[in-house]
Amino acid sequence: MGWEVYEKLDWRDKKIIGDQFISAIDSVGANIAEGFGRYHYLDKNKFHYNARGSLYESFHWIELLKKRGKASEEKTDLINKKLKNLSVKLNNYISATIKTKYNSNT
Repeated sequence: MGWEVYEKLDWRDKKIIGDQFISAIDSVGANIAEGFGRYHYLDKNKFHYNARGSLYESFHWIELLKKRGKASEEKTDLINKKLKNLSVKLNNYISATIKTKYNSNT
């Protein structure tokens, strides 16, 4: 969905905003995947926290694209809804990872 917004930007908008937006969006999944592949909970969560940071950066860029008229309100609202849903799930995943560590020590 982020790619649909990115593809419609002209070259200047891609360079100024688009590249950072798509990089942030892509980084969310990449960091979750990398964290999943780690063994130690602290190492896992380091990547999960990076994913969360990229997710919130994505909120920033999509809002900026909307305010500057570079993406439709309908599209940006849909992306924001998906990002908010992912945010809840990612925060729960981080909490579960921490709880698993503490439960394994008892």
